[in-house]
Amino acid sequence: MSNDIKIAIAQINTSVGSIKSNIDKIVAARAKAALANADLVIFGELTVAGYPPEDLVLKPAFQHAVEVAVAGLAEKTADGGPALLIGSPWCLEGHLYNAALLLDRGMISAVRTKNQLPNYGVFDEKRVFTKGPLAGPIAFRGLRLGVMICEDMWCGDVAECLDESGAEIFVVINGSPFETDKQDDRLNYAIARVTESNLPLIYVNLVGGQDELVFDGSSFVLNPDRSLSLKALAFEEELLMTQWRRSPDGWICDTGQIADEMETLDSVYRALVLGVRDYVNKNEFPGILIGLSGGIDSALTTAIAVDAVGSERVHCVMMPSPYTSQASLYDASECCRLLNVKLESIDIRPAMIAFEKMLGSYFKDQAVDVTEENIQARIRGMLLMALSNKFRYMVLSTGNKSEMSVGYATLYGDMCGGYAALKDVYKSTVFELSLQRNKKRPPGCLGPDGNVFPHRIITKPPSAELKPDQIDQDTLPPYEVLDEILYRMIEQDMVKDDIVTEGFDSAIVERIWHMLNGAEYKRRQAPPGVKTTRRAFGRDRRYPIINGFKGEM
Repeated sequence: MSNDIKIAIAQINTSVGSIKSNIDKIVAARAKAALANADLVIFGELTVAGYPPEDLVLKPAFQHAVEVAVAGLAEKTADGGPALLIGSPWCLEGHLYNAALLLDRGMISAVRTKNQLPNYGVFDEKRVFTKGPLAGPIAFRGLRLGVMICEDMWCGDVAECLDESGAEIFVVINGSPFETDKQDDRLNYAIARVTESNLPLIYVNLVGGQDELVFDGSSFVLNPDRSLSLKALAFEEELLMTQWRRSPDGWICDTGQIADEMETLDSVYRALVLGVRDYVNKNEFPGILIGLSGGIDSALTTAIAVDAVGSERVHCVMMPSPYTSQASLYDASECCRLLNVKLESIDIRPAMIAFEKMLGSYFKDQAVDVTEENIQARIRGMLLMALSNKFRYMVLSTGNKSEMSVGYATLYGDMCGGYAALKDVYKSTVFELSLQRNKKRPPGCLGPDGNVFPHRIITKPPSAELKPDQIDQDTLPPYEVLDEILYRMIEQDMVKDDIVTEGFDSAIVERIWHMLNGAEYKRRQAPPGVKTTRRAFGRDRRYPIINGFKGEM
């Protein structure tokens, strides 16, 4: 019986469907771990397929490709080097499972399947996977590994079964997406499992962006006394070695790297950057295109883009109208200078005149209203998409969660784009992120240090500049009020009376409620964007467009 073992934690960035590149990353991590004399390398959930594979995993051809790749990977472990614990879709007796596979000595030596299939928020695992049975630990080189897959740790039943069956170390492979404060939740559930069993726990998470989800890594190890013995960096790939020894009280992990805690604003910004970077790179776009207005949303979006892919791959275009202020022209130019991004300009007045002429006979007896404002936004959207078509740049739309909540956005106008970096970021947080980014450049970001846009962009009243002297507060409550109300409606599902009880004006709450419901049809047509909160629009919050419910919220 061995009294010590060396286990490598491989926190890697996989890509859904890219089986070969995912396998290549596993092989590369194993080679590094072998140089450190590791006995076992542990990877995250569904590492082979990428996570979440959604309905792709139902394709028989994809399932076959996974099986062939895993068989080839298992053969590589015949060299006597480290064993591999990987996540993969796996077919058993005609059923498809979310599985953990132990590859050792040239074969698939053990299979464990996920028991708790999440079916809430962004998760639809019951749609594609079969629920696995409760199972005992895996015997591996003198110790018994109690393997859980992500949600299994959040339920005490799986850990209890493993503990009662003789597990000595809990191992949890994960695909846990980023949300603010999510790391605390993971740690609390892990502590609960350790407290119940007095067993140590290894938690291995994915890192990287996949469509609207960002996986933040932050893998960790807890000892039986609930002390943190290792914590990986957030938002970065890492291979970390852990040294374990058997003691009279069970297995103990020596203290290793413990990454610093990250401030909430820093973690949100890092998630936005990683989400944009992987969306652009994994979809093989050569660059990013942004319509720069001189306002805070497009300025922050540009900073995120530069931090994600570098200034040489970011292209900005200013599209002034007669209502564009000189201050906005200057601020947009200064923003691009500070970020080292080239700025082009296309005057939209000729197009405005052309549309006025084309629609003149139809509009001649009608008052000027929001229609003419929306035409300006749609001209800009058409120009951006034309440039995108010609040069293959991916358009980043610049709208934020506050605007998308209440429909303060134009379909086929400022909503045009392939990805929306700020889709799940309230306007109040946009201001905070902008101030923070001007103070410091977070690790892993490719943009410059210091100010990345003029401070006036942050302090001036937000405006769409679609008519003379327009500001957002002509239409909306102050953002600090609006966002507090929206947070209660969206994230907390509070009813009107309860929101009013907390000190908000009843008429404003009622108005925002109707605006929120009325904008659902717009949100269905919005581009995907990075999820940062517990309830992002889309798969987290699914409301019918035709909705006759007019009662209490």
